[in-house]
Amino acid sequence: MSRRTPTRTRALRAAAPVAVLALALTACGGGSDSGGGSTGKKEQGSSESKPKGDSPEAGEGESGAMQAGEAVTAAFKEDDAKITYEIAAQKVDLSTEAEAQKMVEDPKDAKGLVAATAHVKFTNKAGGVVESSPSVGMETEIYADGAPGARLMFASEDAPGCDDTIDIDNWKAGQSYTICQTYMVPATAKSIEVRFPEEGGATHTWTFAAK
Repeated sequence: MSRRTPTRTRALRAAAPVAVLALALTACGGGSDSGGGSTGKKEQGSSESKPKGDSPEAGEGESGAMQAGEAVTAAFKEDDAKITYEIAAQKVDLSTEAEAQKMVEDPKDAKGLVAATAHVKFTNKAGGVVESSPSVGMETEIYADGAPGARLMFASEDAPGCDDTIDIDNWKAGQSYTICQTYMVPATAKSIEVRFPEEGGATHTWTFAAK
């Protein structure tokens, strides 16, 4: 599971967010010529990463595909405490290819790709208070047609309907926030999966149509 400190996150975002996005895209395997032309894709509302074929089967670390809004409960170790979260992927917003090219330093990195932003609702159910900058949202992954997308660091922080984790303080039991993650995926993708892998447990998957 990935971890990050609030200080490091603030420093990266203040320094060069576009450069960080480009670096993250390259590191995750983006920038290929996979996919077709612009699709004009918009918001989708139905329900990192392993190569296609390596995903566990249901019953072998996989919880089975769910639809938008269906919730699961999972424990996650924050800096302050081990929190039990209720997690539900709400929707995935898809950009156009032209919009995706504006999100990276070199437009060539986004050739044949669109940006997919997953909106995931997290509710603190038990375990304590998250004092600041929760890390749980960083675990969200996006797959397209079974293959992992390329994460764009910080691309979702100001997206409409998304809560910026830097602004989340004293997250108490019963409170909910929508934490988003953005990945680059092929423009020709037929289906999108939002995944949340529990540490040492199942991977929970929500399925969305990419139309």
